[in-house]
Amino acid sequence: MDMASVYRAEYGRCVATLTRLLGDIGLAEEAVQDAFAVAVERWDPPPPNPGAWIVTTARNRAIDRLRRESTREARHAQALLLHQPDEPEEVGPVRDDQLRMIFTCCHPALSPLAQTALTLRLLGGLEVPEIARAYLVPEATVAQRIVRAKKKIRDAAIPYRVPEESELPDRLPPVLTVLYLIFNEGYASTSGALVRTDLCLEALRLARSLAALMPDEPEVLGLLALMLLTEARRPARVGPSGELVPLAEQDRSLWNHELIAEGHDLVRRCLRRDRPGPYQLQAAINAVHTDGPATDWAQVLALYDQLLHHTPTPVVALNRAVAVAEVHGPAAALAVVEDLDLPGYHLLPATRADLLARIGRNAEARAAYDEAIALATNDTERAFLQERRSRLDS
Repeated sequence: MDMASVYRAEYGRCVATLTRLLGDIGLAEEAVQDAFAVAVERWDPPPPNPGAWIVTTARNRAIDRLRRESTREARHAQALLLHQPDEPEEVGPVRDDQLRMIFTCCHPALSPLAQTALTLRLLGGLEVPEIARAYLVPEATVAQRIVRAKKKIRDAAIPYRVPEESELPDRLPPVLTVLYLIFNEGYASTSGALVRTDLCLEALRLARSLAALMPDEPEVLGLLALMLLTEARRPARVGPSGELVPLAEQDRSLWNHELIAEGHDLVRRCLRRDRPGPYQLQAAINAVHTDGPATDWAQVLALYDQLLHHTPTPVVALNRAVAVAEVHGPAAALAVVEDLDLPGYHLLPATRADLLARIGRNAEARAAYDEAIALATNDTERAFLQERRSRLDS
């Protein structure tokens, strides 16, 4: 495992653990970054347990930094850290360091974008461009929000603590958003390999922890089901040469049918509760995709109609247009797509190009593919779009 892989896999866990030990998010992040800098110089090869090495080194670096400071607060923090056991007993309803960190970063004193941007950076290990892509906003905006969030946590002395049971539901929406975005970045990464398995599995693990913590929240179960049903298709999503394989062309025998069965069971549990929400509806759509040898597009469209009612965003409308094309034809879908505005989102011109090609407007389709190719940041997705465009030339 190279250093970049270790960083992606361990950064979030280490920051969360150090925050529990130090009680200071900023100091924890700096200490972990220092530890990784030391690792770059010393590791050859990496130790058997890289995360434990980073945590131990970061803790020692934090103690050294506190010793150099002469304030009363620094001396008090140093004393606490020196006398803390290696594995302090966890208290409160949340038993997972990273899950507790997510709830902490999603404090109501922070704005919604600041909550999720800070958590994605600290816990998901996502870089600013990846977060900006998830929100379809400029990178500078994300960077500013992260800096302001850290400053507010410090200035307002927002504590790193486990929320009380009664506080958990109010903290839930941004927590669900964070887990959803971490999984999405893993499933279709901004750059590099198409799929980042480490992020997918970590988001899924945290979603399972959240479902164990809040088993009566339908949207928590819906998000877990959505991840399970999406993760189940991952083995068939990339071809033998690393190429992207769209859903309609995937070998369904490669899907993980145990995950599909678990996801379907969760969807049925959500349906019995009859409290539909966006994550439950997305899970239900994926349940239809994974039920039987072919997709029932009429049912998918009906579910997208409900989802658009709950979440009237251009991205949902774009995804719904794909179902419209299967049920009512590409011309009807194109009429929907032409009214959408998603600056910088490569899937809009990509979808438009596919619809134009299907109705024989090849010159316009080529131009739309060129736009999508220019906007795509992932090499695998860009290669897929280039291949589709080349079909028009031939």
